[in-house]
Amino acid sequence: MRAAIDLAGQGLYSTAPNPRVGCLIVREGRVVGKGAHLMAGQPHAEVHALRAAGELARGATAYITLEPCNHIGRTGPCTQALVQAGIASVVVAMEDPNPRVSGAGLARLREAGVEVRCGLLAQEAQALNRGFISRMTRGRPWVRVKLAGSLDGRVALPSGASQWITSPEARDDGHHWRAQACMVATGMGTFLKDQPRLTVRAVQTPRPPHRLLLDPGLNANPDAEFFSLPHAWIATGVPPETTAASPVGQRLAARGVCFLHVKPSEVLPDGARQRHRRLDLHDLLRQLAWHEVNELHLEAGPGLVGQFFNEGLIDEILLYTAPVFLGEGLPLIAGLSSPQTPAEAPRWKLLESVPLGDGLRLRLGL
Repeated sequence: MRAAIDLAGQGLYSTAPNPRVGCLIVREGRVVGKGAHLMAGQPHAEVHALRAAGELARGATAYITLEPCNHIGRTGPCTQALVQAGIASVVVAMEDPNPRVSGAGLARLREAGVEVRCGLLAQEAQALNRGFISRMTRGRPWVRVKLAGSLDGRVALPSGASQWITSPEARDDGHHWRAQACMVATGMGTFLKDQPRLTVRAVQTPRPPHRLLLDPGLNANPDAEFFSLPHAWIATGVPPETTAASPVGQRLAARGVCFLHVKPSEVLPDGARQRHRRLDLHDLLRQLAWHEVNELHLEAGPGLVGQFFNEGLIDEILLYTAPVFLGEGLPLIAGLSSPQTPAEAPRWKLLESVPLGDGLRLRLGL
């Protein structure tokens, strides 16, 4: 099963919106077939493994990281392929959280006389597909935030200068995490200050992530490089009819930009003008799930990051620390609600600590 999980990792950058799945077929203690799902619309892991095994699959055991599908989508049901190949037993790491599959695939195999076991290395298999599981069970993507700052918790000097606090190794590592996500997002503050592209530049991927700008008042410059590149999206609180009638909306539409019309947040900052109103992040994430976004990778300024934290919408933190002190400057997170006591503060678990260049990357989860 560990080997099957390693195989599933081959689809780390490419399977979305589908889950990452690996399959090994073993006969008399010898691997006779193996495969991984690599891209939506292409054969699933079980099909690749069965093709490799050929007649040796008859009477063999299949080790699969996710419950085989039992419905016809872009490909045929894998349960049928396993039964027709004569697989005698199936060991599955976890049930599929997709309501169209959940439990039905295992039941179909048992009805056909296949011995079925489920739950082997389930946690490791779940870690491969946190985003897919989140979309299926919570109706929203898994949200990962990337933070990069100094040892005293600053992301920039008081002037806003921030390039570059972290090392080239840290920046390259960040691109690998971008590549895993279905969508990379930022807000208007970062957009205006840094003019980011949010593209993946340090890793080759056949499925570049979509790029999202949260622009509540539709104030972005349509000529920005962000919109000249493929897969550009914009989330705005401006109604569709107003967007369609505005010069900015028309120019963005002409460039092929996709729009998400999100409800404005009911709570607005004091004195905020219309162009500074916030978006309802819960509505945003619901819409992204409808568009089959499994993982949202957030690289934004302190204010927007604080809003995500206050709404309880951050699932995972990537914190890149550099061995410098910046003194007075912009904090990692702004506007964060304070607990009444230290004991009430959410306590994050350290999942991973990786040295990168002259700094460190911490990965944390709740």
